[in-house]
Amino acid sequence: MKSKPLFTCQKCGYQSPKWLGKCPDCGAWNSLVEELPVKGRQTPEGGSASPVSIHSVTAGDVQRISCGISEFDRVLGGGLVEGSLVLIGGDPGIGKSTILLQVMNNLARVHGPVLYVSGEESAQQIRLRGSRMGVGEKELFLLPETSLEAILSHVKKMKPRVLVVDSIQTVFTAALESAPGSVSQVRETAGRLMVLAKSTGLPVFLVGHVTKDGSIAGPRVLEHMVDTVLYFEGDATHSFRILRAVKNRFGSTNEIGIFEMKEEGLSEVKNPSELFLIERPVGVSGSVVVAALEGTRPLLVELQALVTGSPFGVPRRTTTGVDHNRLALLVAVLEKKVGLNMTGQDIFINVAGGVKLNEPAIDLGIVAAVASSHLDKSIDQQTLVLGEVGLAGEVRAIVHPELRMKEAAKLGFKRFVVPAGNLKHLKIKDMEIIGVKSVEEALENLF
Repeated sequence: MKSKPLFTCQKCGYQSPKWLGKCPDCGAWNSLVEELPVKGRQTPEGGSASPVSIHSVTAGDVQRISCGISEFDRVLGGGLVEGSLVLIGGDPGIGKSTILLQVMNNLARVHGPVLYVSGEESAQQIRLRGSRMGVGEKELFLLPETSLEAILSHVKKMKPRVLVVDSIQTVFTAALESAPGSVSQVRETAGRLMVLAKSTGLPVFLVGHVTKDGSIAGPRVLEHMVDTVLYFEGDATHSFRILRAVKNRFGSTNEIGIFEMKEEGLSEVKNPSELFLIERPVGVSGSVVVAALEGTRPLLVELQALVTGSPFGVPRRTTTGVDHNRLALLVAVLEKKVGLNMTGQDIFINVAGGVKLNEPAIDLGIVAAVASSHLDKSIDQQTLVLGEVGLAGEVRAIVHPELRMKEAAKLGFKRFVVPAGNLKHLKIKDMEIIGVKSVEEALENLF
């Protein structure tokens, strides 16, 4: 009996027996594509596994493999775990293939054969890019291939220590008639690679394309299947790249590694705070330093604000690196609780270095930078500002203030404006620490 085709949404995986202009599940338009259904797999009754008591399971230490780049190891949770499936996503040209080529070169040098499968570039193209970066280990093997069956055959013959598939959207299996990159192809190929990783202990890296909104292309189930999801962030106008872990079954989430794009590839940044502050202007209003916490790492960055008269009827509120809605909220607090009149003022906020900050501990820094620019009064160069701001104008306590302050002290900061609620837990001495309960009190101490 001939199987009837199904129409599958390429955004969320919803299936319908007929074509629909709009997906009922995710609301995407013109996303349903005709695909033949996958034949069901025969599974022995009862399965191959048996239930065991958690008490009888031994939790041994996870064996990790160093990738030769400490920032990359940091994001993975201390190194690469055998049998893990790692997904790396990011905008085109951000450096996904570059960092993986460098990592694989290091692993091939120390641990033996590594297989790099590319569905987008020829071996000559990869070699040309590798020559510029100093990549050329004999144990690093290149395979320009898009057929999953051919890839698995080469893996079986070669038995590499690590496998890279760049990218998962270009790989297809002959078991399905749909095009490469479709929901069914991505789901099936990723599933078979996951079985390969878990059954043989082979670490597998998958490179994933991203959509316009920055999420991994293909079904959401792809991110659920893998052990670790890494996102490459950065701006084409800046040389810095941030590798962020948003999911990690073997380590901390929201851990970051910072790299700098150079002609010879990506180089790790050992002290990013010092690098972000090296060009900070002296004695200029609207500039303040805050300490954001990225995973377990405190990151010192400069917040810049510019408040100027608006030539239009509706003033602008423009942000780069911070949430636009958060700025509107904090400006309203300044007007209501402090009495600063910014009704006809354009307000611009920028995080120097192209970093994106989204934690509430930088609220007081935004308020201080806006007030500094509005009053045209500079903030002391050796002052660090920390605190979350509430709608009542109160300054709330933040997490890990001591960790942030110790990082700032290494770079010469001697004066700290922090929430009063954090003072009783601080054990730092020989520093000027000012505890504040409200925005108004904080501004009085800053100016």
